[in-house]
Amino acid sequence: MNFDKELTLLSEQEVWGVNGGRQLDVLEKYGTRSAITDLVILTGGYCEDSCSYMAPDDNSLKGRTGWVYTRSSDGYGDVRGVYEDGSRSDDYSYKRNGAVRPALLSSFIFSQISPNRVRGYNGTEEVEYGEYPQYAPDSDVQRRLENEYQRGNLRQTGRDYTFDKTEYDDYSQYFQPVTYEEYDYNGKKYIRIRANSDYGSNSFKLSNGESYRNGDYVWVEVSPVKWLVDDKTQTLVSKRGLLAGIRFHTDDKSYNGDFSTTDMKEYLDKHMLRDLTQTATFTRVEDMTPEEKKEYEEEQKRAEKRRNPYGLNFGQVSEEEIIKGAIESGVAVFLHGQSSEGKSARVKQIDPTCEIIYLRNATPESLNGKSVYNQATGEMMDVPPTWLKKLQEKCEKEPDRYHIVFLDEITNALPSIQGIAFNIVLDREVNGIWKLPDNARIVAAGNDMKDSLAANQLAEPLFNRFAHVYIKTTTESWLKWASENNIHPAIYSYIAYKKGETLRSKYDGEKPNADPRKWEMASKMLYATGSPEMLRALVGEDITREFVQFCNQQVITLDDVINGTYTDKDIQALNTAERYATTMGLSQVDEDNLEKVRGFVTDLGAEFGAIFDALWTHGDEERLERIAEAKLADMPRGGIRR
Repeated sequence: MNFDKELTLLSEQEVWGVNGGRQLDVLEKYGTRSAITDLVILTGGYCEDSCSYMAPDDNSLKGRTGWVYTRSSDGYGDVRGVYEDGSRSDDYSYKRNGAVRPALLSSFIFSQISPNRVRGYNGTEEVEYGEYPQYAPDSDVQRRLENEYQRGNLRQTGRDYTFDKTEYDDYSQYFQPVTYEEYDYNGKKYIRIRANSDYGSNSFKLSNGESYRNGDYVWVEVSPVKWLVDDKTQTLVSKRGLLAGIRFHTDDKSYNGDFSTTDMKEYLDKHMLRDLTQTATFTRVEDMTPEEKKEYEEEQKRAEKRRNPYGLNFGQVSEEEIIKGAIESGVAVFLHGQSSEGKSARVKQIDPTCEIIYLRNATPESLNGKSVYNQATGEMMDVPPTWLKKLQEKCEKEPDRYHIVFLDEITNALPSIQGIAFNIVLDREVNGIWKLPDNARIVAAGNDMKDSLAANQLAEPLFNRFAHVYIKTTTESWLKWASENNIHPAIYSYIAYKKGETLRSKYDGEKPNADPRKWEMASKMLYATGSPEMLRALVGEDITREFVQFCNQQVITLDDVINGTYTDKDIQALNTAERYATTMGLSQVDEDNLEKVRGFVTDLGAEFGAIFDALWTHGDEERLERIAEAKLADMPRGGIRR
């Protein structure tokens, strides 16, 4: 049995029949425009907001066409592509915003497709083969998936998909693989991908009608890939562009048309072919002869070994996972970031009883211990520092877990103190006398010089002894943290309404500025005083003025919803800010009236339902369980909301 398969791109001759070449019969019937999937947009593909051009057989958002690579050179060192309207176009070969519309060549696969063909547009024939992440489900499914993911309830299928994590506008960086695990939810399969969008900081719309921004996490459903069948050449052409973000060719060479030497061909061979066909077969394994089954299994093993010879995991990792990985490995880790980024909080999440040493105020004795005179013996006696005694006691009491000594504000320490810290990090030894326990781990933190006037340059030998994690609090991560740490609902709703624009404001040394830590302080003050005007002492007058306006606006109250004393006209009159404010107030509902109030909020819009759930649960396990049950009840039954 021959399992040979090749994945390639179409040539300009196959697409248009130019330069003496013959256009594929199937494209002569179907046309040269290519729809693109949501995954294309999420991985950096170009698509016009105006949706000027659509696939010939699909006028929905799923039918939007995009700029698609061919494998042909434009004759001047760059690559030929298919424009949104189906015409010939050119672009630099080092860019990443072209969509990949693969063509599959395999005599074995082609011989097996006859029973699976269906009639398509304008006399074409189509076949489904293989699976790939393609389109984002609606906002309700997005919300349910994210909730189950955060709670660790989703089951991995064992399959994954590899893309390029390089930023969409970085044209110099070589391929950096990032692998997204596939999850099963209610019998369907999804991946969770971080948007790396050609739109940059601007919002963009996916086929589910929802708008997203670069950096957002979006769930994409894995579904069968549809191919156009060209009998004459025995070629299967993907009906859609499937992904983007893959640089076509190196930036230091002009492209002369030798596709076999390109970055794109290497990606198709090494990753995309495997991803597309990892579940695809027309002949079931159980129907194979013993010889065919053995050959098939050996080929699968060879393909997996070629793809990943070291058995590594290529999935994305968070800052917290890197910190945990360094700690488990016994590698000292340094947390960089501004003073408001929650570096200490991240360490305390891992080890709530960590020993914190504030190096800015440390003295040689407090850090290194001291020598005292023993009158009984007439000799000097070495006394270990207090922090070391505490650390030793904890490590001895709990030998099966790691205990952290946290060297905070290390960049604000004097060079002499940094030198003592260097010896502790380098030798895991204090004062050349006392060894750190085996289950002790070192974490340090500090501000970079650009972030703090009081910061000192870290000596190079000390810098090189750490693994370095650069922490930046995103709006998404802050809102998640806020929902679990009882941040005042007015502040949560305001930050969500502003899309994080007021999470930080510029520090000028004269007036208060906003940052994540200040908003935590503001929450405490608002709970204690109930006066939004108080916040100007923390986040400044301009933001406080806007926050007061946000809180002091027309809303539908909790009593209105419970008692039904509102009309459809009242709902329609609410603007976006007023809907956020309404959601904020309704999140105070008790458990007895939850179902009624939550149903009202969900009808305001999916984003308000998500905010309500976060505010009402505040990370409480019992409430999370209650919301999970409510979401199951929300699932459609014959198209009717229960």
